[in-house]
Amino acid sequence: MSINLQELRLAIIGLGYVGLPLAVEFGKKRDVIGFDVNIERINQLEKFYDSTLEVSEKDIQNANKLKFAHQVDQISNCNCFIVTVPTPIDKNKNPDLSPIQNASEMISMILKKNDLVIYESTVYPGATEEFCVPILEANSGLKFNRDFFCGYSPERINPGDKEHRLVNITKVTSGSTEDIANIVDSLYKEIVTAGTHKAESIKVAEAAKVIENTQRDLNIALINELAVIFNQMDIDTEAVLRAAGSKWNFLPFKPGLVGGHCIGVDPYYLTHKAQSIGYKPEVILAGRKLNDAMGKYVAQQLEKAFKDRGKSISDKRVLIMGLSFKENCPDLRNTKVIDTYEHLKELECLVDCYDPWIDEVESQKLYGIKLVKKIKANYYDAILLAVNHKEFIDLGSKGIKEGLTEGGIFYDMKSIFPKEESSLRL
Repeated sequence: MSINLQELRLAIIGLGYVGLPLAVEFGKKRDVIGFDVNIERINQLEKFYDSTLEVSEKDIQNANKLKFAHQVDQISNCNCFIVTVPTPIDKNKNPDLSPIQNASEMISMILKKNDLVIYESTVYPGATEEFCVPILEANSGLKFNRDFFCGYSPERINPGDKEHRLVNITKVTSGSTEDIANIVDSLYKEIVTAGTHKAESIKVAEAAKVIENTQRDLNIALINELAVIFNQMDIDTEAVLRAAGSKWNFLPFKPGLVGGHCIGVDPYYLTHKAQSIGYKPEVILAGRKLNDAMGKYVAQQLEKAFKDRGKSISDKRVLIMGLSFKENCPDLRNTKVIDTYEHLKELECLVDCYDPWIDEVESQKLYGIKLVKKIKANYYDAILLAVNHKEFIDLGSKGIKEGLTEGGIFYDMKSIFPKEESSLRL
């Protein structure tokens, strides 16, 4: 092996929520090329604009060693490729490895002797060496761990979170040999002030990442099931959680829709691998099934609230506040709010969506939804607060309820406001 840390010329493959912050931080320290096949995305970044809102204009400007590219030949002189492409699931809840496959195939066309390929995309344990490496070998004619090497350092980006950033979150690192593991670890230490955790192997690092969100998913599933039970018992879930939370070791999870590109996706990567080796994961899949059903449950709860008032939900005007998968974030990927929207449409409601964080072109492109620009006064029979954007919190329950007709239902799904200020809570 003749890889020198100081001589690494970086190319970050994929400039989304994960890749761009990484490229920017490295771009403050060393020469790096941020690569993305989306030409429009590259054009925006060259004008210092990030549509994901993860990186500011000033941050991009300060990364004075960062350049952008969208053609493969522009990164052919690089010798360290960091892959940060999405790893979604398909309609059957199976891992969709096509983005990481395409990235690996592209890299293989320019892979050279002593190059290093580091994957950050969330995968099942073993995917780097069992899925990606054969692609790199077959197309390049090079031999793994002799001619080229691999590392894995799972991303831990939390979209919309301005407190927990790339540099102040401990970074798990790993490499395909002991020497490579040290190089990968040293590379990330250049930008991560919180420090690193060097895992024993690539598989350990892959497994660590995939269980982080699996654990969170299961904890939320438990609270969601408790919410369903307590609703049937006419007990306020939020009050129960506050009471239980007075004990020092009670975990502070809350009920809600579990979407996004991590928590609602990663467990399926782990269960896919488990099933491939002959093990049927009962608990993980049960949690996923329950969380995936919550969008429909919310719509059913609203339907029941109308029935309790002797009314039908059909033809009622309903406003859903928030369409993104989480608060203060413009990301629509795998949002579970869409499940509630579609079930309300099936119940023949007249549904509007309002979300000041979302690009209207994007919402129409992905879901065919034309967003409303504001809350119409005295117009809606029900308002469902689905995402706790700061704008909604600042508006207050009084401001929100100005959009209701007399006797309208305010469903505070996130339990943001006191119980007495809403008609319904999850």
